[in-house]
Parts: sequence; structure tokens; C-alpha cells
Amino acid sequence: MIKRLANAFRQTVSGNPDGKPDWVDEIADGDDAGLFGPDSAVWEVHGSVSTLIGGIRALLLQAAHPAALAGVKSHSRYETDLLGRLQGTSKWLAITTFGPKSMIEREAARVNAMHERVKGFYRDKGSFEKPYIAKDDRFLLWVHCAFTESFLEAHLLCKYPINTSPDSYVKEWSESAKPLGLNLAPQSHQELRNEINRFLLEELAYSRDTEEVIKFILNPPFGFFAKLFFTPLAKSAVRSLSSAERELLHLKNPGRIWEIIARSNLWLLKKALGSRPPSQEAALKRIARLTNT
Repeated sequence: MIKRLANAFRQTVSGNPDGKPDWVDEIADGDDAGLFGPDSAVWEVHGSVSTLIGGIRALLLQAAHPAALAGVKSHSRYETDLLGRLQGTSKWLAITTFGPKSMIEREAARVNAMHERVKGFYRDKGSFEKPYIAKDDRFLLWVHCAFTESFLEAHLLCKYPINTSPDSYVKEWSESAKPLGLNLAPQSHQELRNEINRFLLEELAYSRDTEEVIKFILNPPFGFFAKLFFTPLAKSAVRSLSSAERELLHLKNPGRIWEIIARSNLWLLKKALGSRPPSQEAALKRIARLTNT
């Protein structure tokens, strides 16, 4: 029963019941260790199942930026293919974390090409109409900050260890933004928090579109078994937001029971499918091969 539930959810986020899409085998190839390595804080955070909560959290946060929201509404397939969007995000995260540099460059090129097409107009916090393009540094910074904070806070919410420090994670993960064209990402936990607070004060806003996207994210059209896993994770994603972020998104703080259920679900997921994701296992094989040659 547990394996069935786990496979249903892994099918949802990766497209494969075993959580191993075809592109994972490419991670084992290549002639370098990638941007990070087995001793990095990035591997520690992204190798944990807490990224499932972090991904949901990041999508919620991104719905608060009028420009990002305009891009989602006009160019995303979230209403017809939320699973495809989740799988695309999972692919980018896994490749950037565990892949060789050549594979990271190809994935960044894919994302950059997509960003070139995501452009249009949005109404800012003051209701003034402005142009946007996804590759703009300010919007890249927001998406990077939302992801970075979300992965880190989800990891901490689950009480998983970081053997180095949150600062190490933020500094290391800033390297992931460079292939996408962002060279000035936060270098410490405090810098990240300062940037998030600036966005909260100056740019983030709540609208009817925000409400619609949030409702869809928290109640997606998943099957029964996937929802058994997803709902506690989504509730925990909301719980991991700061009080200011929840207030902005008009969300109440769920009870701690959801955090407990989510951590239990993630523990069962690890037991059923292994302690390491397939992409991390592939990266370890690549590094072992390089070390022994």
C-alpha cells in the first residue's frame, strides 16, 4: 500500500512511477563533478524529500508578484497541465543540482529560450501598467529568491539537518542563477531575507488572479492516491511561509498536525523509494567514475 501511494506521487512529480525520468541517465555521463558535490549544502538540501514541500511553497510565493503572475497566466499551462509544469521544475532542479556542467548548460539554454518568449504587460502594486520579460534581472532575482527561501525553509520545517549552515546553502545555490543570467543573487541567509522583505514591501501584491492561482495550486486535479500525499505537503508549505507572506497571500496558518502528517508521509516515501533520489545516485556514479580514472 505504501509503495503504491509513493509511486502515485512520484508519477505525479516526475512522470515515472519509479521517479526516474529518461534524462536521469544523462546525469551519470559527463567529465566533471558539476556545480556542487556530495559535501555541499545544496546536495544536502536538494537530496532530501523536503523539496516536494519547497516546490509547492515557491509556486505560492511566485503568485504574489504581479509580473510573474502575468507570465504564468499568459504563458504557462498550469490550468491544463500543472503536472507538466511541476515535472519541468523538478527537471531543472535535479539537473542544476546533480548534473555535469555540459548538461546544466543545455538545461539553462532551454529555460533561457523559454524566458525569451515570456513577455507582455502587467499592473504593478500601484496599478500602473508596465512591460515585463522573464529574463529581466529583477524578475530572475525574485524567482531565484522564492525558490531559495522555499527549499531552505521546507528543509528546516522538516527538521532535516544542514551540516554546514543556511548561509552555505544560500551562497552555494547562488551559482545556479548564473547560467540563467543572474549574477547578483544573495550570498547569505540574511541577504536573502532582506531581498524577500524588499519584495514584500515594494512589489508583491494580492489580486483576484493571485487568489485563483493559489486555489488551483492548493487543490490541483490530482488522483486520490496522489492527493493523500499532496494535501499535507501543501498545508506544510503554507505553514512554512512567514506570517507576513501568509498575510499577503490571504492564507491562514494550518495546524501543526499537517506538518506532522507531511513529515510522516515523506518518511514513508523515503522508506518505499530509497534514501536518495535517482538523480543523486546517478551523480554519485559519475563522480566515482571520474575519481577512479
